[in-house]
Amino acid sequence: MTIRAPAVAGTFYPANPDALDRAVRGALAAAQVEPVPAKAIVAPHAGYIYSGPIAGTSFQSVAHLRDRIRRIVLIGPTHRMHFFGIAVPTATGLATPLGTVAIDHAGVDVALQDPDVRLIDAAFDGEHALEVELPFIQVLFPRAAVVPLIVGETSVEAVERVLATLWGGPETLIIVSSDLSHYHDYDAARSLDLITSQAIEVIAPARVDANGACGHRAIAGLLRRAHELDLRATTRDLRNSGDTRGPRDRVVGYGAYTFEDAETARLADSHRRMLVDAAYATLRHIAAKGRPPELNLLSFPPALRAQRATFVTIELGGQLRGCVGTVAPVAPLIADVVANTQKAALQDHRFNPMSAQEISQATISISILSHLRCQPFVSDADLLDRLRPGVDGLMIRQADHRALFLPKVWSDLPSPPDFLGRLKQKAGLPNVPLAGTASAFRFTAETFA
Repeated sequence: MTIRAPAVAGTFYPANPDALDRAVRGALAAAQVEPVPAKAIVAPHAGYIYSGPIAGTSFQSVAHLRDRIRRIVLIGPTHRMHFFGIAVPTATGLATPLGTVAIDHAGVDVALQDPDVRLIDAAFDGEHALEVELPFIQVLFPRAAVVPLIVGETSVEAVERVLATLWGGPETLIIVSSDLSHYHDYDAARSLDLITSQAIEVIAPARVDANGACGHRAIAGLLRRAHELDLRATTRDLRNSGDTRGPRDRVVGYGAYTFEDAETARLADSHRRMLVDAAYATLRHIAAKGRPPELNLLSFPPALRAQRATFVTIELGGQLRGCVGTVAPVAPLIADVVANTQKAALQDHRFNPMSAQEISQATISISILSHLRCQPFVSDADLLDRLRPGVDGLMIRQADHRALFLPKVWSDLPSPPDFLGRLKQKAGLPNVPLAGTASAFRFTAETFA
C-alpha cells in the first residue's frame, strides 16, 4: 500500500485535524443553498480562507446524498507540471490531516484504458487542485473512494470521453475542481466570472477558456457530457477573493455549480413562488403603468439568476389568452419570465393586447425549458414513435415556419398524430410529411403555477 502524503496542509488549509474539521463544517454550515440531486458539481480549490465559503456551497448542495455516494470522480487541472494527457497516481490512498481517502482502483483501471490517461505520479507532487477538496469529501462522504484525475495538455474530447467511461450511476458523483479568473481587479473579475458562469449555464463548452477558469479543460469536458445527457447547470455561488478575504486590486474568482438531470430538475418551492409572484406583479405593473417593473437582479437568489429559456402562459377563464417564450437561454431566469409575461399579455399576435380588466382576472403558468435537442427522423410516424406523450415538448422548423408545443399541450391533444398535426397547423405548414424538409427539436419542461 502506498499512501500519498498531503502537500498543502498548513498552507491551503489547517494542518491540525480539529481545526480542519471545524473549517470544513463551518463552510458547510454557512452555505445558503438548497439540496440538489446533482450528478456533478464544480468547486474552487484555493486556500480555505479565500475559497472555502464557495466550496462549502458546492458541497452542501449535495450533502443530502451522503448515504448514496460510494465513488467520486475528482478531476482538476495541473498547476505545477506540464505534461500531455490526463494523470492518475499509483498510490492506494490520499492522506489529509483527517485521515486517508481510498482510491478506487477499479475506476483508475477503467480510466487507464483510455489512450490519453497515464500513470504520472509526479503530476501529483505538490499539486493542490484535488487535495483541497479531500477534507470536504472526508466529512460528507466518508465511505466514498475517489478516482483522482489531473488534466494536463489534452483535448476537451478526451476529458469528456474519460468522464463518460467513469460516469456510473447514482453511486457516483463527479467533482470538477477549478477556480475562475485570476489576478484581475475586482470589477473586471466579476465581469469575466459572470461570462464564464453564463457559458456554464447554457452548456457552451467552447466559451470556457483559460482566461475564465484554470480548470477550463475539465469544465468544458463536463459541459460536453452535460449536453449529451441534457443536464441543467446552475450557478449556486459566485464570489472572488475580494469578497472573502483578500484585497480587491488582484483577485481570483470562485464559483459553485451543480449539474442535474434537466427532465427531473425542480426549483425549490420558495423559488417557484418568487417567479410566479414576479409574473403577476408584472401584469399589475403593466395594467397600472403600461410597462413591466424594473428588476434588481442581485435581490434574487442565484438559482433565479441562472440563464434559462422560459415560456409564460396566460389563461382567462380556463382559455388560452397568451403564450410567449424563448427557445434558448438568453437572459437570467427571473428576467426572462418578466419579459415573457409582458409579451404574452401584450404581444402575442394571436390575441389583442390584454385590457386592465382581463389582467386582473388572468392566471399564469411558467415553464422552464431544457435545452432543445435535434431529433432526427425519417417519417412522421418515426418522429411520433420517438416522442414521449406527456413528457416531451416539440418544436418543428421548416424555412421561415416554426412552431412549438410545450409538454403540457399533451393534456389537450393526447393523440400523437393530432399533436403533430396541430403543431404543423400552428407553424402554417400543410399536413404533409415533414421528413426531408423540416427539422424537429425535442425538450422537456418544468411547469408550475
